[in-house]
Amino acid sequence: MTRRWLILADDLTGAADCGIAFAKRGFQALVGWGDGASAPEGEAEVLVIDADSRRLSPEAAGIRHRTLLGAHLAPGMLLIKKIDSTLRGQPARELAETVAALRAAGRRGLAIVAPAFPATGRTTQDGCVRIDGAPLESTQLWARDHSYPTADLVRVLAGVGLRARLAPLACIRDEAAFAAAIRAALDEDQDALVCDAATPEDLHAIAAATLPFAGDVFWTGSGGIAAALAARMPMGTAPCLPPGARGGVLMVVGSVAEASRAAARKLVATAEVQHVVVPPEWLLAGPQPAEAARISASIAGPLSRGRDVLVEIAADAEADLTQGALLAERLAALLEPAAPHLGGLFATGGETACALLSRLGIHGIELIDEIEPGVPLGITRGAHAFPVMTKAGAFGGADTIAHARARLRAMLYAGAE
Repeated sequence: MTRRWLILADDLTGAADCGIAFAKRGFQALVGWGDGASAPEGEAEVLVIDADSRRLSPEAAGIRHRTLLGAHLAPGMLLIKKIDSTLRGQPARELAETVAALRAAGRRGLAIVAPAFPATGRTTQDGCVRIDGAPLESTQLWARDHSYPTADLVRVLAGVGLRARLAPLACIRDEAAFAAAIRAALDEDQDALVCDAATPEDLHAIAAATLPFAGDVFWTGSGGIAAALAARMPMGTAPCLPPGARGGVLMVVGSVAEASRAAARKLVATAEVQHVVVPPEWLLAGPQPAEAARISASIAGPLSRGRDVLVEIAADAEADLTQGALLAERLAALLEPAAPHLGGLFATGGETACALLSRLGIHGIELIDEIEPGVPLGITRGAHAFPVMTKAGAFGGADTIAHARARLRAMLYAGAE
């Protein structure tokens, strides 16, 4: 019997990162947000919900997660609580509310905490998050955006009252020792078991050892642990792709992360795409109808003629990250006139992707495939149906946007033949 999963994420790109692992195994995986954060009864084998809580306060983020769990976690469903692999947002408070909600529903609710995503350079060593081998606290990502004084997961969880113990790498790689550690954590009524992982094989070991305890545990992590869990499931039936649509590919870079900026610069240098740069201060200044109409036309016009367009919010070292949601909403309004001319969409940054898709009348994504780790492909559900790719800002390399564009164009041409 196919297991039914609920994945609860704090942003859209993370939701898609996790759901795609199951879609690649042939399961119907639907991503929803807002009013679309649901699926008809029995339709989705894997329901993925974007709680859109990354920028909320700890209290508000926790309340939103408890509410969504109450609305969507049915008896027998297995749960993945997706958190950011670099601990952005409010993962500790969200996890505390998740544990409390599960126990209120009569479940034991031990969190298997494994945020590592080795395919994207994120690992966990001695309970601490590392990026490309360096302590998270020493990276630009941490300097730009962090919620806690440390990336030591046991200490972070203790800060919200959760009792957690560590399963170090040697334990993870010893099948008998790890099984004993899981049983001990359950017997001692621990709230969380923090699991080290340095390779995809470590995550597969975590999945293999914890799935037999599925009735007593849930999983907390990123796309890495989702892929390891999905790999333990029997293959389903892959969904069919819809016919392609004519129109250009719109690529939107709303993240300040250097990985996304570098990929955008490399594609623009080829002169194969129309490049439109929108200053953040212009967006924050509010409605300017004449200029907005001009910029919207410079985007919609080329798309209607089949030319691809890359739109980015100008890089600004002084950008106020607390204004990310407002920037995303106003950029989405600027792009709305392009909707009838879209052949496909690629968007970086969870807030940007969610705001844009919502503005276009999209309420969900059926996931199909993954072009590289952290870059899933799906088909939109709602007012328009077109292929879409999302990517967390810090994921990917210099060729990621070009690869995404090539895959989307291949789909469009295949559907038009």
